[in-house]
Order: sequence, then structure tokens, then C-alpha cells
Amino acid sequence: MPELVLPTTTVRESFLEAMDEFVAEGAQNSQTSAWIDRNAPGWKAPDAFAAFVDAVRADALPGTPRPEGHVPCTTLWWVDGEDYLGRIAIRHELNDFLLDVGGHIGYDVRPTRRREGHASAMLRHALPWALGLGIDRALVTCDDDNVGSIRVIEAAGGVLEDVRGAKRRYWVPTAS
Repeated sequence: MPELVLPTTTVRESFLEAMDEFVAEGAQNSQTSAWIDRNAPGWKAPDAFAAFVDAVRADALPGTPRPEGHVPCTTLWWVDGEDYLGRIAIRHELNDFLLDVGGHIGYDVRPTRRREGHASAMLRHALPWALGLGIDRALVTCDDDNVGSIRVIEAAGGVLEDVRGAKRRYWVPTAS
């Protein structure tokens, strides 16, 4: 049964396969595509992948150095045993960019595992994590034409605030 876990090296092979799927799809403008741009193909070495996992986990710590404009972020992986299915990021606070475009929570599911309910389950399981970080209502955004994400967010209780450019902005309660 899939579960949210902190990034781990135990899913390395499946994670790398998933990243190849994102590359083949032409993924861009997401946390996953940024990981690929900065780390592939170097992370194919086990020690480089372990360093990547450590860095992703450290990004949740307030004192971790990060690029200007980045906020602390807890990243969780949706896995089934050793099978990497997707990731969800919970940004601990909102800066101007995140308030306008990115939101508190961003997620993606590996291309070959989409339309199986994973995004809905990930978001549902991530909301208590967000609440534990002090986020009472999470801003979750998606492209205005992304029908799948619209359904996922609305099913989680998301209330549309507005559409800014190509982004729909929803507020989702973190407590049930």
C-alpha cells in the first residue's frame, strides 16, 4: 500500500526510472524538472544519489542554506515498497512568488502511474503534515487547464480564490 515517506535511497532504481519518464515527457517548470536539471546524470552513482537524498531532506530545516527566494520545504515521496510513485513538496511559508503562483504544496506523479488516484491520495496524506508545520490552510495552485489537478484539489476541499494568469489558486483546509 502506498505511503508518504521522507526521501530515501531504498527507492533509488525506481526513482531513476521515474526521472527518465519525466525527461521523456519533456517535464519543465516543476521541482522534479529542476532536480533533473541539477542532478542527472550524476545521481546514477549510489553515493551521489545518497547526497541528493540528504540535501532534499535538509531543505526542510530552517538553517539550511538555500538560494535566495527559496523557503524551507518538506519533500515527501509517495512510494509502494521500493516503487517510487511521485513526490509532494510542502513549503513552510509563502513568499511573494509562492503566494502568487507556487503555493504551499506542489506535487507530481510519475507519468506511467498517473490516473490511478495517487495525486489525490498524496495530497490527502500531506495535509496533516502541513498542519503539523503550522499551516492552517494550504495554498495549492495548478494550471488553469489541468483538469486532473483541479479535480484533485477540489476533492481535498480546495476552495478557488481566483485565477491569476494561467494559475488557479485554491485554499485547502489542513485539518479535517
